[in-house]
Amino acid sequence: MANRTVLVDNNTWNTTHIATVGKALASTEEEGHKVARFMGADYMIVIFGGMTNFSGDDIAKFMWMIRIAANEFPQVKEEDFYNSQGAYRVDDTGSETLLNCLMYKLVYYRYGDIKIKRDEEAGYDSVRRSVIGNKDF
Repeated sequence: MANRTVLVDNNTWNTTHIATVGKALASTEEEGHKVARFMGADYMIVIFGGMTNFSGDDIAKFMWMIRIAANEFPQVKEEDFYNSQGAYRVDDTGSETLLNCLMYKLVYYRYGDIKIKRDEEAGYDSVRRSVIGNKDF
């Protein structure tokens, strides 16, 4: 509808291509932007379900993107996205790598300002049942 070429969809078989997109999302905002622009991307769409309780969103699938990227790019390390207890967490116990990567920033952009229910803190992710750990970006 928008007359845009899609770089990755559910029918993409080129694992190097998918890994490159995963690398962009797993990188810092600055590095991820460089990779995305290199691939010719003008826009990125991510699905976030933390407000509507949709558990099949992109932050839930992110570890698979990291694993695919790590197969092609040794600088992407899955363990960097787990906290010191070995858990994948988006709250203030989450790893610094996760809390500052492009995927996290795309999914949670300005979400720390949003309060869904009166009795919940701003930035509460209903899927992960926690308040996001990085609100300052």
